Amino acid sequence: MSQTLKVKTMAEFMAEGKQPEILFWVGSAGSYDDRAKKITKAFVKILNAADVDFAVLGQEESSTGDIAKRAGNEFLFQMQAVMNIELLNGYNIKKIVTCDPHSYNCIKNEYPSLGGTYEVHHHTQYIKTLIASGRLKVTGDTYKGKRITFHDPCYLGRANNEYNAPRDVLQHTKADLVEMKRYKSTALCCGAGGAQMFKEPEKGDKDINILRTEDALETKPNIIATGCPYCNTMMTDGIKAKEKEAEIQVLDIAELIANTENL
Repeated sequence: MSQTLKVKTMAEFMAEGKQPEILFWVGSAGSYDDRAKKITKAFVKILNAADVDFAVLGQEESSTGDIAKRAGNEFLFQMQAVMNIELLNGYNIKKIVTCDPHSYNCIKNEYPSLGGTYEVHHHTQYIKTLIASGRLKVTGDTYKGKRITFHDPCYLGRANNEYNAPRDVLQHTKADLVEMKRYKSTALCCGAGGAQMFKEPEKGDKDINILRTEDALETKPNIIATGCPYCNTMMTDGIKAKEKEAEIQVLDIAELIANTENL
């Protein structure tokens, strides 16, 4: 079932004198990276299927400033954050959902001290709520019999103690969920966090993403599930380095749910 994606901007809602249920914070990766755009589209399909009245900021959205902060440029972070907070508060935004754990962590934990306090959800948490409330039906069996291993994003798991939502959502795919030896609080970073995504690795005998991919391969998966666009890139690169891309897919949880329901 292909459908035209319905996406309205916050400015359009304001022009109609309405407020959306949620603001979908797309994030830099979800806006510009070709692979991450597919995750954005999958999540929009889910929101449309669940009849969620949502808005995006569109061209008004700027970087959260997370990467500047992690790289040590606090001044740039505060400039970017304050600009976003003024915009969000101007629109009277209360509830934000994002597919990017870095944006999630930044807006949830670092914006309040600068005057931006919102109810912030990671997309896996929000999808779980949609399923639990009956707004989203997940009945397909596209992945029945497939082995899926989930890689915990650092900024969702260890930084915010959310391990269950992604796994609860994955259960609805009817796939066999297999855990890596390092998972939940002992999960290994994909190697992209803390602005590492944008620099060359330091000298060593193995890149982090290769080591993490080896953890995943030990579970003999058909699919490596992710909940972060950066993790998706790093695990995909790891699979390519191991020459396994013909056998193993790396998919975001939003894509898995959208595919299960043929959205």
